[in-house]
Amino acid sequence: MTTSEHTEPTRLRMVAADSWRFGLIALIAFLTLVDLFATQAILPSLVTKFGVSRATMGFAVNASTFGMAAAGIAVALFGRGIDRRNGIWISLAMLAIPTTFLSLTDSIVIFALLRVAQGLCMSTAFTLTMAYLAEHFSARQTTSALAAYVTGNVASNFFGRLMSAAVADTFGISTNFLTFAALNLIGAALVWLTLQKTSAMMRADAKSEPARAAWKGLVKNAELRACFTVGFLILFVFIGTFTYVNFQLVAAPLSLSPMALGLVYFVFLPSMLTTPLAGRVATGLGPRIGIGLTLALAILGLILLLVSSLPVVLTGMALVAIGTFLAQAIATGHVSRTASRDRAAASGIYLASYYAGGLVGSFVVGQVHDRIGWTACVAVLAAVLACAIAVAHVLQTPKT
Repeated sequence: MTTSEHTEPTRLRMVAADSWRFGLIALIAFLTLVDLFATQAILPSLVTKFGVSRATMGFAVNASTFGMAAAGIAVALFGRGIDRRNGIWISLAMLAIPTTFLSLTDSIVIFALLRVAQGLCMSTAFTLTMAYLAEHFSARQTTSALAAYVTGNVASNFFGRLMSAAVADTFGISTNFLTFAALNLIGAALVWLTLQKTSAMMRADAKSEPARAAWKGLVKNAELRACFTVGFLILFVFIGTFTYVNFQLVAAPLSLSPMALGLVYFVFLPSMLTTPLAGRVATGLGPRIGIGLTLALAILGLILLLVSSLPVVLTGMALVAIGTFLAQAIATGHVSRTASRDRAAASGIYLASYYAGGLVGSFVVGQVHDRIGWTACVAVLAAVLACAIAVAHVLQTPKT
């Protein structure tokens, strides 16, 4: 048998192994983040249940992003000594607790606090998983592995919203949250059974940089600082768009029912196909051009949201999702490739910035929506994406 005949089966086995691993990574991401955006699909129903304004309910639902940001900072500062596998599965198991209590509360304040608690658990699991992937894959595979993780995030947006709308419409809001608590526990079990046991990250010693000094060093890196800013702006737009477009979809002339509102989120399906291409886009075009083009696509999608035609609005939503998820995957991969050391810290800072952007976007766009209207919201969101494109201009293609 020739050398090439030996090589081909080996290559196919490697591709199959990578496909299985990346599929598992996407599933873990799905179960980690499924609670984050699913609640947005029942936002109009929650407004009715709690009897508050759309901006107040939108802020309460997205309060999870505050917890996400806080946990990202905590892991950045103190995550060196955390065992990755144990940290991930314990966080997902604990996530089931606030999710269960969401089914019981009638207080908007407690609802918001429980969403913060959800965010703390989700972000800890998310950040540690990103560090785990960066530490267990080669530099060549890291971007693809992280793109698989973001693809799972996309799937959680799609299936999570669809499931949330269907369960809440059929069985009620309380059953909806209990269903997601069960998914949290399934995620914890999956991590426990499938991820390799890992040792904690090297703690700082007399010869190494203290954790806080390393954290400051990451923030001073211009490339990483640009990625953190881009992440902030991306989720600002994503949360602002997909929280408040719900109210346009249920209002005249579109007038969608709660169940139909859930079906609208099939617009995330194309993103599940395009997001895994982020690694190729980043390699072929570089992070600067890749992020610029994908966010330009999202701006086009925002413009289409102003048209009073359901097919056009759905097309616009799909383009916003494709553009922002691709850009997020490229930025996430660039952070991991740029931060050769302290990847848990770099991932934590990126996620803290990313989810802080979501919280700010929820508040700002909510105020604009209630005071001025949807057209002004779209103008603000497009301007924010233009700023993200400008910030990404400083990014350089990393040396392989």
